[in-house]
Amino acid sequence: MQRTPIIGLVAAGGFTAAVAAILTWRFYGSMSTIPVSVSLTLWLTAAVCLVLAWRVRDRLADGRIGQDRSQLNPLTAALFLVIGKASAWTGAIIGGGYLGVATYIVPRLGELVAAADDLPGVLACVLGGAAMSASGLYLERHCETPPPAEGEPVG
Repeated sequence: MQRTPIIGLVAAGGFTAAVAAILTWRFYGSMSTIPVSVSLTLWLTAAVCLVLAWRVRDRLADGRIGQDRSQLNPLTAALFLVIGKASAWTGAIIGGGYLGVATYIVPRLGELVAAADDLPGVLACVLGGAAMSASGLYLERHCETPPPAEGEPVG
């Protein structure tokens, strides 16, 4: 499995931001309010990714990766890697989408009451998406293990 490219995450977020901006500029009057509570899932997932990354990092540093009960199973580490990869992409896409909404809201803060009401929720979602993407990338990077040395058995 290849590393998630940071430029790919930025491109996916930028594309989603452009699409969301176009749709928001056209349909903002029909949209419902965006509360701050929408971002809770993003922040919670970012926290879970960080905890998993620290767990894997500590086990890797102690050399406790293996099949024993006291060790971290390699399949579990691979599962964490997939969770990190999915979180990175999801955070980039969702954060980009709310960034597109922000391109309509921020310039109209003084003229639309709805824009002022939506700003905290939109900013929390943009930052939550960025945090989720960054923590997913951090988790993915910590789940990589170096290949065994020449002549050493695989795990």
